[in-house]
Amino acid sequence: MEQSRIDRISELTRLSRVRPLTEEELAERAALRAEYLAAIRGSLESQLDNTYIVDEKGNKKKVEKKK
Repeated sequence: MEQSRIDRISELTRLSRVRPLTEEELAERAALRAEYLAAIRGSLESQLDNTYIVDEKGNKKKVEKKK
């Protein structure tokens, strides 16, 4: 996610502390937050896709998704 979009989330949050946000600003903030969370989840998933657990005997086992 681009830094400018993260900055916009912060700007809207600061603005909400000063005055109530308009409907358009609320919708924009909600969309940006959803995009930010999707980016964080994607990053975490790709990191876990490359993670292995090594037991006492030295056997490597890939981390699996919960079902």
